[in-house]
Amino acid sequence: MAVDEDCRVGTRTLDAMVEATPANRDRVVDFLRAASICAVVVGHWSIAIVWWDHGVLRVTSAIGVTSWLWLATWVLQVMPIFFFVGGFSNLVSYDAARLRGETAGAFVRDRVARLLRPSLVFFAVWASLELAMHLLDIGAPTGPHVWGTTTLLRGFYPPGATLPFGPLWFLAVYLVVVAIAPWLIGLHRLFRWWVPAAMVVGAVAADVLGFIAGFHLLRWCNVAFVLLLPHQLGFFFADGTFARLSKAVWWTMIAVGLGSLLALTTTPFWSMFGDARFRWFPGIGYYPKSLLGTDVERVSNAYPPTVCFLLGGIWTIGAVMLLRPALQRWLQGRRPWKATIAVNGVIMTLFLWHMTAFLGAVLVLWPLDLAREHDSTAAWWLQRPLIIAVSAAFLVGLIAVFGRFERPGPRPR
Repeated sequence: MAVDEDCRVGTRTLDAMVEATPANRDRVVDFLRAASICAVVVGHWSIAIVWWDHGVLRVTSAIGVTSWLWLATWVLQVMPIFFFVGGFSNLVSYDAARLRGETAGAFVRDRVARLLRPSLVFFAVWASLELAMHLLDIGAPTGPHVWGTTTLLRGFYPPGATLPFGPLWFLAVYLVVVAIAPWLIGLHRLFRWWVPAAMVVGAVAADVLGFIAGFHLLRWCNVAFVLLLPHQLGFFFADGTFARLSKAVWWTMIAVGLGSLLALTTTPFWSMFGDARFRWFPGIGYYPKSLLGTDVERVSNAYPPTVCFLLGGIWTIGAVMLLRPALQRWLQGRRPWKATIAVNGVIMTLFLWHMTAFLGAVLVLWPLDLAREHDSTAAWWLQRPLIIAVSAAFLVGLIAVFGRFERPGPRPR
């Protein structure tokens, strides 16, 4: 199996990198990583409803105010896929580091540095912008007080679902996952399938105790159980176990995942519990249908993640494994593989800066009386292609400026 080294555009050209790709590299992993981040970027641009609220730019999700849009989240909630390929990459990279004689600590430091290098640049730029906004009195003060009457932010509410910092909670979570990856790999090699089985049991128990028994804080245990499950399954992909499984396994994962999602998010299953279900799930009596959080739901499948979020991961992992042979053949083509390398070369830049790009689009279009709709109206939908296109133009410029910080430094000898 090829050593997983992140595809990055450095001294070699894209064409040279295409030519240098080892024949045994699993190109699907790279494609899934790139595709999942692109889905996040376009998804955030597509569902964001923005309005100016007394000196603060606020963002809410169109999913919460559009009756049918929850269905898209069952397909486009790609976080489990990102964790899945992350598990693959972490195991392959860890084994390669050990073969080079590096310690587990060195492996973690290297992986964390790759995440922090572009992230620190992002935070430095935005800290400077926030300081300027404070000094120039632009935007209303928000967030916790830093000293006296000075607050942390101007113009944006912290921390989640806001411009431009909302998605960054994921970075903090993934840094923790990278830090404990050697320990998770050790569990995988000692206990194999017992580890994901324990995570599934833990996720169910956290929801039962959180929703039904009323111990609501226990629901946050699912940040570990639900998000680490696809990462743990990625180890089975990396060590060749998944390659030995039949298509029936993937079809079963799809059927169980989708079938259970349908049952848990509709009335017929929960009606057997009578009125108690409205105490467990206030206002609806069952799990919400959306796999993304919204501002209007009293219960969320995402914050913290629920069993439904876990089931979404199970069915999508089954689907991508079923599609893997076709994807692998398609990625032998020069154009799709070259595009995959290009995206992976700036993947952190895409993630960190995409909402800044969206903010730029909003600031440009706002004076033209665009991007001002407060609901998912027909006008709002008609403006989506323009807003996405302008956001993409801004993002291209941001990549040109900040993409260089994603390139790794020379490996110490």
